[in-house]
Amino acid sequence: MDFDDVFAVASKFPGVVRSTSYGTPSIKLGTKFLLREREPGILALQRPSIDERDMLIEADPGLFFITDHYRDYPYVLVRMDRLTPEHFRALFETIWREKATKSQISAYDR
Repeated sequence: MDFDDVFAVASKFPGVVRSTSYGTPSIKLGTKFLLREREPGILALQRPSIDERDMLIEADPGLFFITDHYRDYPYVLVRMDRLTPEHFRALFETIWREKATKSQISAYDR
């Protein structure tokens, strides 16, 4: 996947917009940050908790990792070339549902 593929999946969720963060492409829910392309081919993806992030890394260290910069924050870095659209959708839905309004969730669930 590349960032255009990531956005194509994310754009199916109500309220999602393409934006920029720190000079790189990002995806937000309105003004709420969800993820960004940290560098070409690498996503910085928000997670619900550091524990969940660590479980993702343990389960698939070829796909997920962090740098020291993210150690104290609930973010995971993702290698887009190893990510499938189905896996990304599941990861994205988790963070989207945490920040979406009840009406956005209802619209998506219909």
